[in-house]
Amino acid sequence: MTQHESSRPVRDPSRRRLLFGGAALGAGALLTACTSNSEGPSAAQTVGAGAGASGNASPGKKVVIGFSAPADDHGWIGAITNNAKAQAGAYSDVELKPVAAGADAAAQRSALSTLISQKPDVIVLLPFDGKELNAFGLEAMQAGIPVVNLDRAFPDARAYRLQIKGDNFGMGVAAATYMIEQFKAKGISNPIIGEIAGIDELELTQERSKGFRDTLGAAGFKVANRRAARFTVDSGQQEAAQLLQALPKMDALWNHDDDQGVGVLAAINQASRKEFFMVGGAGSKKAIEDIQSDSTVLKATVTYSPSMASSAISLARLIGQGRGMADLVELQVPKEIVLASETITKDNAGDYVKLGF
Repeated sequence: MTQHESSRPVRDPSRRRLLFGGAALGAGALLTACTSNSEGPSAAQTVGAGAGASGNASPGKKVVIGFSAPADDHGWIGAITNNAKAQAGAYSDVELKPVAAGADAAAQRSALSTLISQKPDVIVLLPFDGKELNAFGLEAMQAGIPVVNLDRAFPDARAYRLQIKGDNFGMGVAAATYMIEQFKAKGISNPIIGEIAGIDELELTQERSKGFRDTLGAAGFKVANRRAARFTVDSGQQEAAQLLQALPKMDALWNHDDDQGVGVLAAINQASRKEFFMVGGAGSKKAIEDIQSDSTVLKATVTYSPSMASSAISLARLIGQGRGMADLVELQVPKEIVLASETITKDNAGDYVKLGF
């Protein structure tokens, strides 16, 4: 992926729309198809900050921002890292110091320790696992370095100055709501519903499933078979194949993540199944294009945008400069921000395709 175009018109970052939200972790390289946008995150996910800007975008005190995210060898995480770098590059008063995350939470924790000794003004961190990296957040905060916790939540509110993430529960609600509307339109009173989740150990996966389950339950429906994949193409294909065997007939399927959805669709094609419709998650460019062309069983996806990394850098900058958001009366950046999940269908896919990762 490449960084965003630099010709984006100047806007005040506090007045930008905090774009839609969801989380996918990764598309492996098992299949030749790829969910990521080969041209990189769209320019719409980064806000320009030229010298002529006014308000919060106007140059101020220089801010050094430390940044860490898991390896960007798959779609959503790659877009997170590129968005963060591009957003930092849009500001003349920001210096970004990325640190390698390593292969797991322990390696990331070790790499992050070097940041504290360098004393950056702020640290933006997407952890491998929020619970396992919570201790680092506490250590940095106690050292006087504000932490922006991105996507995977720290359980202790003292471990972060700002937490910004997508609405995982809302993703499940949005996916179920779309399904319920389709069942009503098709006259299906007792639907057979499948679910392919992401990494079950992560709280975000549990929240997505709860939103999905609760919303279906309120309408009198339930999930007939649920499988947990690993946010990768190969795991999506494997789990989908097993789910399709367990459900010889199905009316709808929710797959939590568009990256692993490449594998899910491969399994569906191999099984020659097309009696049901599928809802995806996150909003990859490939998924949006499939929805727009109406060429597969994928008919909708619910968003969880990596644009949250762009917002995290903009807000980390304001925190480092001791400024608040210009649209708010309060003098400080809020403690928590949750980005809404939107539903992309054939009707509005054209509006969203440029925002896909």
